[in-house]
Amino acid sequence: MEVNIHQAKTHLSKLLERVALGEEIIIAKAGKPVARLTAVRSQRPRFKLGSAKGEFVVPDDFNEPLPKEIEDLFW
Repeated sequence: MEVNIHQAKTHLSKLLERVALGEEIIIAKAGKPVARLTAVRSQRPRFKLGSAKGEFVVPDDFNEPLPKEIEDLFW
């Protein structure tokens, strides 16, 4: 849906309700699109515990100290 700036200012609450339902609103000035009004999506993706099971294998030596030559790079 496309609306002009005056319509957007006058009917902002109603436009926001439509956006919340998934509609995208284009705001135009003198017939030229200048802004897009869209719903804000969750910024953090929801992770399901265990969803990466089988995706990788933790090596047996994971908790072993690093080799001396690599450890020295951190100091």
